Amino acid sequence: MNNNNKSKITDPDRILTLSNFISLLRAILVIPIIYYLLVPDSTVILATLIIVVVLSDMLDGYIARKAHEVTHVGMWLDPLADAIVIVSVAFYLAISGKFPMWFFIFFLIRYATITLIGLYLINHTHRINGANIPGKIATGLVAITIILHIFPIPSFEFLNDVFIWLSFVMLLLSWIMYMKRYLVEFKKL
Repeated sequence: MNNNNKSKITDPDRILTLSNFISLLRAILVIPIIYYLLVPDSTVILATLIIVVVLSDMLDGYIARKAHEVTHVGMWLDPLADAIVIVSVAFYLAISGKFPMWFFIFFLIRYATITLIGLYLINHTHRINGANIPGKIATGLVAITIILHIFPIPSFEFLNDVFIWLSFVMLLLSWIMYMKRYLVEFKKL
């Protein structure tokens, strides 16, 4: 595990924990979110689902730390659930012309390289590297960006572009940091 990550594995092999269930629920909620993106006049339901997803993202890690149930599965399930929601919603928005396709493709390539190399290293080093701070900030910025594209604010639509570029910069910075960390790990193999 990385020293930058404040969560220490306290119950490594456990799978069935409340925090893991919350992460899994977040990933499953993408189905009704996509459905309500298709349904006209469903703003309240859609906003409620998005609020539940955001709150669950904050809650799962908090519960895991407080209950001393930080697990290997949870350390992968939490960011995986985030990615499932972000990728699915961004893909829907991109193919419907409401979100920049180039950004979606960049996000997808970045996520795939980080995940695949990370999984390879876990299998060969048996160490789990946690998320880096720019990556966490980038995920938050991407979430805000997507929300702004779902619920555009008239007279403030310039914020969509501002958050796209802020997200891009933070995603790129965190990607570089992950790759540097992975190079160090590869040298140890």
